[in-house]
Amino acid sequence: MLKPLRVATAFLMILPLTGCQLSYLFQAAAGEFRFLYNAVPVEEVLRQDSLSADEKRRLALVSRIKEFGENEIGLKKSDNYETINLKDRFNVYTVSASPKDKLSLLTWWFPVAGNVPYLGFFDLEGARKERDSLLAKDLDTFVGRAEAYSTLGWFKDPLSLHMIQGSDLNLAETILHEMTHATLYVKGQGEFNEGLAQLVGKRGALLFFERTFGPSHPGTVEAQDAIVDELVFSTFLVCLLSELDALYKEEDLSYEVKLSEREKIFARHMETFNEVKSHMRTTRFVNFGQPGLNNAYLMSVGLYHRHYCLFETVLAKQGNSLKEFLLFFQGLSKEKGNLIDKTREWLSRQNIRRSGESS
Repeated sequence: MLKPLRVATAFLMILPLTGCQLSYLFQAAAGEFRFLYNAVPVEEVLRQDSLSADEKRRLALVSRIKEFGENEIGLKKSDNYETINLKDRFNVYTVSASPKDKLSLLTWWFPVAGNVPYLGFFDLEGARKERDSLLAKDLDTFVGRAEAYSTLGWFKDPLSLHMIQGSDLNLAETILHEMTHATLYVKGQGEFNEGLAQLVGKRGALLFFERTFGPSHPGTVEAQDAIVDELVFSTFLVCLLSELDALYKEEDLSYEVKLSEREKIFARHMETFNEVKSHMRTTRFVNFGQPGLNNAYLMSVGLYHRHYCLFETVLAKQGNSLKEFLLFFQGLSKEKGNLIDKTREWLSRQNIRRSGESS
């Protein structure tokens, strides 16, 4: 998947009770067991010479990030990330699919996670086989690669080697993102879960660097720039998806015409994006569109980035307090219905109330 686009997923390796092929169940269980089995305590690794000095420094930083997330943000305490797997190369591939004339991801049902908008595989060959079977059904497909995953508290999630081989900021964002999933995860609502974790990961990382290393630290500056680019990209993506959605809802257009017209929309917006990215402060989104645009790809990217501005607005309403932000959504999650819609409704009521008070 695009390195600049975060693909930290709530990929839950709990076997579904029905509806999945045995081959999928076996690879999921075997991959999860192997990754957990070969994990060793972080403290033990820090005493060894198996890592470079920079990798050791970053590995030692994990406990500080966790403690900050628990104490300063209000994320759930757990035994996650106290072990690391240095033996197995971490590869989790996600397969997504969507109708070609509709902005809607196919979902697969799991007993704990509910309807999940992707399938996860520990090997690329299995992911490609699933993609090919979906392509045969005339669906748009996308095979992405996950940076991390969460078992939502069912197991003690280990670190992977590649997590400590990237930047300090990427490590902090990923840890806090996955901790958010373990703190609040609503069954069957992928856009809400990933959008929430995306906000907490980014804003939490900025807060961590500010308070730990100071406002002028390179990590703090990079975190600020990453948020600016996130807001720009999210705004761009909303415009693209809105235009596609309007096209697909045109009842007078045939299926073939819609597919032809969407290619024009893809091309036009990629031209816009090439201009937009030249003004971005980071390279986070530089690879956007390289696999080619289709609904499955765009909706998969949208899981993380489409509603970022919405969550930023809620954070501002909560006094820019991540603790209050999480408490608000923990309360909202008790309501029935689509939580993205519920969030918009709440914001609308807040705006009406504010307008009434000022008049």
